[in-house]
Amino acid sequence: MVNNSNKGGKILDTIGALQSSLTKTEKRIAEQILTTPQLLAQSSLSEIAKSLNVGEATFIRFCRTLGFKGFSDFKLDFAIELATQSQQPSALLDTNITAKDSPKSIATKLQNVIDRVVSETINLLDFNELNKVVKELRNAKRIYLFGVGSSGIVADGAKNKLMRVGFQVDSETNNHFMYMQASLMKKGDVVIGISHSGASPETTKALEIAKQAGAVTVAITHNLRSPITKVSDYVLNNGNRQGQLQGDSVGTQITQLFVLDLIYALLVQAEQEKAKQSKQKTVAVIEQQQNK
Repeated sequence: MVNNSNKGGKILDTIGALQSSLTKTEKRIAEQILTTPQLLAQSSLSEIAKSLNVGEATFIRFCRTLGFKGFSDFKLDFAIELATQSQQPSALLDTNITAKDSPKSIATKLQNVIDRVVSETINLLDFNELNKVVKELRNAKRIYLFGVGSSGIVADGAKNKLMRVGFQVDSETNNHFMYMQASLMKKGDVVIGISHSGASPETTKALEIAKQAGAVTVAITHNLRSPITKVSDYVLNNGNRQGQLQGDSVGTQITQLFVLDLIYALLVQAEQEKAKQSKQKTVAVIEQQQNK
């Protein structure tokens, strides 16, 4: 069952994040809600069950999977969400660039994608969980970031930012190196695994090895209940429910960077003077080398 904190303006985003781990029947329900949300909001339980060709009890169980007590609670919050959400173009059309589009038109479509996925990420994030992760990172002896493909690029970027403010941090994007690093971890180490699908076998395995070695494990992923969440002490969910269609999309990378930048900002906020001094030192040494 999903935590009740996902209710209230977050139902569609939560359904998207759960979609890959649902049963066949649940996926059919989820697809119907995502494609025709207004129709469901205006229908009774019996009408919804009939249109989906499922039993009323099946749909009630689906509501409980989302963290609701039953259909009535779900329908009330869903109606509020649909009434208050901003009217945005279809997410699938945001990236549908045509031959007639001008550069400005394409830029606007990309802006729509970025605005949507950042809002979705804020909806999905458990901020209590985020605060716990920040606390673990502040107390960590060493921090590691693991990711492959485009997630590896994001991991390298986060390493650069955290190093500049004084953290002992490294990143790995090769699975063999990830496994070796993970096996050498100890209590007091924290490893962050980045995988939009949550199904990356390399990153998931590396987190599993690190957890067995005594490290604290954190997953940044879109899909709730995905394999990487099973080996993680903490899970931070990023948005972009269309991201699995194109894993290297700008939306996917933006949401991962957003979560990591949020972590960075909270770390700096907690220890501003230390972060300032460390950044001054790292910037100064680079400038000295460039001026030689």
